[in-house]
Amino acid sequence: MSFGEQFVWGAATSSFQIEGGFDQDGRGASIWDEFTRLPNRVMRNHGGELACDHRNRYREDVKLMAQIGLKAYRFSIAWPRVMPDGTGSISEQGLDFYSDLVDALLEHGITPWVTLYHWDLPWSLHLRGGWLNPEISDAFEAYAEAVVKRLGDRVTHWMTINEPQVITCMGYADGSFAPGLKLSLKELCIVSKNLLLSHGKAVRVIRGIQGERAQVGWAPVGVLTQPLEVKQAHVDAARQATFDVRAPGDHSPAQLRQTFWNSAWWMDPVYRGTFPEVALQRFGNHIPRDFEQGLDIICQPADFFAANIYISEFAESDGNGGYRQVDPGPDTASNTMGWDICPDALYWGARFFHERYQLPIVVTENGIPQTDLLVDGKVSDPNRIEFMSAYLKGLKQASREGVPVHGYFYWSLMDNFEWSSGYKQRFGIVHVDYATQRRTLKQSAHWYGDVIRSNGAILG
Repeated sequence: MSFGEQFVWGAATSSFQIEGGFDQDGRGASIWDEFTRLPNRVMRNHGGELACDHRNRYREDVKLMAQIGLKAYRFSIAWPRVMPDGTGSISEQGLDFYSDLVDALLEHGITPWVTLYHWDLPWSLHLRGGWLNPEISDAFEAYAEAVVKRLGDRVTHWMTINEPQVITCMGYADGSFAPGLKLSLKELCIVSKNLLLSHGKAVRVIRGIQGERAQVGWAPVGVLTQPLEVKQAHVDAARQATFDVRAPGDHSPAQLRQTFWNSAWWMDPVYRGTFPEVALQRFGNHIPRDFEQGLDIICQPADFFAANIYISEFAESDGNGGYRQVDPGPDTASNTMGWDICPDALYWGARFFHERYQLPIVVTENGIPQTDLLVDGKVSDPNRIEFMSAYLKGLKQASREGVPVHGYFYWSLMDNFEWSSGYKQRFGIVHVDYATQRRTLKQSAHWYGDVIRSNGAILG
């Protein structure tokens, strides 16, 4: 059995992680440009000035995508490349780059899936308050309009914001990512509300320009919990845990990071038009006044449910209608980031998220970092193949059981700048020699091509 005939097979990247070209197109500085200049915030003080030099090598990279057999490519637009100051003047050169990239993709039969924001906030906007500024959703709306007006004659698949949990939890709660702040619970509520409003306003812009042609969603982390055993009581407990919001505890940065690292706070307003009641109760008087105003803007019709899913937690029934988190056991393997490998994560993610939100499922990121060695011009990465195979089999099982699964994007197309890990972690199916910028298809890229050509039939 294969996936559906219209199933989308792709790979994903983000602008700051691969583009380089920091001084081209009149590009302005981003929060990540500034963050990487701070000592000891990134592994070995690596930066993104060159990264994979995709800005200048995109034609070569598109040819590699075609060689693999990708049907779609998910990439993000760099806000400061399009609007150097975040608002106001538009860089036509910056838009030209993305327009040329879209043309190259279409020439090779690859459908572009565009993410408007993947963390590289213009530095000038940060100086005006960043995601705390109540005017930022209007700025994002204007930015989205500029991009869609230029690319919308050829691009119809859009995601507004990537992983708002990471922006909030790591950028503004514990400070481990740019811009490196540690805010209060009330301030984090404001950050999250501005992200949600930005999503809603961008969706309105896209639909206003493209109408029914548009296919729109956003790409939060699919934070989920799966049952330790497949028994109904444990399945119910895992579902409950998946949509829970943790109490903020002592309001320390670590506790606040855990509080906002969830699914329901980010997904319920977008797909249901409500904030989860349990969160409102637990946040109490830290919720800003009139916080629930604007839900009509946030809750715009979506064409698919997208989520980035790598791992899951595990739970079992506590015997009293609740759940308790459990350790999956010492035999659970992990990757080089220390994340557990959870082969059934895509199965349970697709199942639980479709049950709750009733939309077709697209996995917009899923992947694994490994120690990949280039030996005699080749990269053998059997562990990555085993990872992809196991996860995709879970997604296929969800499809067999009736979940409308519409697409899968491997993270990442190529090795790249992996945020605070610098260039140490390699997620790609294309190896990048950073000294020479030479690209090499890994064994997993050839295997993935075979999966795509069989539409998943070879997975079994």
